[in-house]
Parts: sequence; C-alpha cells; structure tokens
Amino acid sequence: MRRRSLAAVLAAATLTLGLAACGSSDDSEAKSTDTLKVGVSPVPHGEILKYVSENFAAAEGLKIEIVEFNDYIQPNVALSEKQLDANYFQHIPYLEEEVAAKGYKFTALEPVHIEPLGVYSKTVKAIADVPAGGVVGIPNDPSNSGRALNLLAKNGLITLKDGVGVKATEKDVTANPKNLQFKALEAAQLPRSLEDTAISVINGNYAIETGLKPATDSLALETGDDNPYANLVVVRTGDESDARVVKLEKLLHSAEVKKFIQDKYQGSVLAAF
Repeated sequence: MRRRSLAAVLAAATLTLGLAACGSSDDSEAKSTDTLKVGVSPVPHGEILKYVSENFAAAEGLKIEIVEFNDYIQPNVALSEKQLDANYFQHIPYLEEEVAAKGYKFTALEPVHIEPLGVYSKTVKAIADVPAGGVVGIPNDPSNSGRALNLLAKNGLITLKDGVGVKATEKDVTANPKNLQFKALEAAQLPRSLEDTAISVINGNYAIETGLKPATDSLALETGDDNPYANLVVVRTGDESDARVVKLEKLLHSAEVKKFIQDKYQGSVLAAF
C-alpha cells in the first residue's frame, strides 16, 4: 500500500509539474508573440520609437524591443535573417537599391518622417563662399549620393544632366564651375569629415547624432515638399498584416507622434503624414 501510495504521489507530482511547465511555455510564447523587435538608427528613429513604446504601446497590448544600429547595412541583413521583426531607418530609394542588389523580399509601410539632407561646413559661412577646388564630402551609397548631388545642384554649385533625378552620379555632372572635388564616404563618417572638407552633405540622423542642428546649422537644407526620402517601417513581405505591425503603424502615425516630432526636432526632422 505504501509503495502504491508513494508511486501515486510521485505520478501526480510529475503530472502537476508537467502541466505547470506547459503553462509556463504557453505564457512565454504569448509574451514573445506580443513583442515586436525593431531595428533602428538611434536618432531620430530610436527616440521616436522609445516615445511610442513608453507612452502608448502598452495600451495597445504591444511590447516593442528596440535594437540600435550605427550603419545602414546591418538592419536589413538582420531583418532578412529573422533576427528582427521590422526595421525603421531607411527611405524608399535606399530600400529599392538594397532589394535590387541583394534580393530581399521586403515590404515598405507608410512614410513616418523626413530627415532633411543638409550641407555643413567648419569654415564656409554661405554656399556662395565655397572655394574653387574645394573638397565636398557626399554619402557613398548610390541613393544618398544622388540625393546629395541634387541638393548641390539646387543650390547652384553644379549642374546635372536633365532627367537623372535621384539616380544622379558624378558622371551626370554637366557643369562644375568651381571645379569641386567630390569625396564619397560612408554616411556615418561624414560628420567627422568636416575638418577635411570645404563642405559635406550629411544625412539628417547623423547630423543630429553629432550635435548639429539641421534647421539652423546647415548652409542648405532639403525641404519636405515632394520629398521621396521619407523614412518608414520595413518588414519581410507577408508580415505587413501581422497584428503587432498594424498596431505599431497606428501608433507611429498618431497625432501625438506628429507633435513629438515637431516639438523635439524643431524642423530638423519633419513629420511625413
């Protein structure tokens, strides 16, 4: 009797532990399902997403895990390898360039904000004062280098071949009256190039990260009008209807986020919705 009772007790205990373990696994899986892992550039994307996470996500039943990257390559690699559920750092021209080169199966969602590309200098005080033969730093990725050349053209420093648009390259420069010398660098390196260039054309996020204020420190700045470079959330194709992604999109396009962008960045970042 004792042996049977002991066996029964042990069996019951084993069953109880097994059920408890199953319950723990289910709870863990549910929590994991509610968490959306998003890769971002620290500024302003990470700051915007942190604001959403801390103020509104819980009410929507959403938990956001923010993963910061300091380059433009790894967030797409990580998304493709399923280390992330989404990323938020890029614009459509850059995404199209990445998809064409690497075959990613990604879908872009709705525009969130624009980081105006700007011209900066440590020595030059006005665009008209750029010296003859001056070195001009520009981003080395094709979408942003074309963007930089267009900004220089709009401000009278060079002339570009008609119709090249965002795909402009140095080969499309038809007039360069000051004989400017272009120096293509990784976008993240451009703020640190200012000591070695007459002017540098710098992406908004990297300008802000290094203490520059695009709205007041730039010699020239893109406008938000008809700007194709709005940053947005990107997911693997097929995940755009994921409930967590839908919730994030709703929050990122709220009136509260628009006001946050306006108040915090004072024109250095522009809401695109």
